[in-house]
Amino acid sequence: MPDVRSITFGDLRDVLRKGCADFLKAPAYGLFFGGVYALGGVILIAAITVWGVHWLAYPLVIGFALIGPFIATGLYEVSRRLELGQSLSWRAVLSVVWEQQRRELGWMAFVTLFVFWVWMYQARTLFVVFFGSKGFATYDGFVQAVFTTTNGWTFLVVGHVVGAIIAMVLFALTVISFPLLLDREYDFVTAMITSIRAVAASPVVMGVWGIFVIVCTILSAVPAFLGFLVVLPVLGHATWHLYRCVVVPVDIPDKNN
Repeated sequence: MPDVRSITFGDLRDVLRKGCADFLKAPAYGLFFGGVYALGGVILIAAITVWGVHWLAYPLVIGFALIGPFIATGLYEVSRRLELGQSLSWRAVLSVVWEQQRRELGWMAFVTLFVFWVWMYQARTLFVVFFGSKGFATYDGFVQAVFTTTNGWTFLVVGHVVGAIIAMVLFALTVISFPLLLDREYDFVTAMITSIRAVAASPVVMGVWGIFVIVCTILSAVPAFLGFLVVLPVLGHATWHLYRCVVVPVDIPDKNN
């Protein structure tokens, strides 16, 4: 089991600074993965607009942050190579990302997508509980019902409480898991336990980091998801350095050369 150590708010500032530095060193990779993430968000929003379920936009944007650690796998590899002084190439980075489907990181991706599905399902369930199954003809009608009725305010409170619990659980499971599995040969259960131990070692600091990530995600989604072109790579690179700060390094063979 990997050893973990507690961190401070100063460490958070340091990993964020390093995340920005990595993005500036290799901006093309950051813009590529950020663009893929942004395009996925645009497609999802377009889909729910066509389907007429406008009320799903808000939980979708927040839930979209839950799969960010998986999308950022390529960014972890970029930071890893920069840290080791290895050369960067599209073939090298993308091949490492592709190889994860045959490794334990693929199971972590499954866990993440499953929790994302649970997130969206609970949003739909709460909507039916408080508003029935008929839905609303327009988005304005939904907004009016939410903010001017008792059921609407109850829906907001309960939805945010349930959503916060789900988000905290997934954050604890994944904040360290993805970069750990990319870097070392562990099973995904061990990676999740290590991630939980890392959060437990610095609950306040890691909690603030989680809130910071959620807020950045929401703000990035406002301008047609364009903010992800910068925010995802910076946070992705920073997450790699957070992992390196939290998990005690060991002398092991480098399997990704």
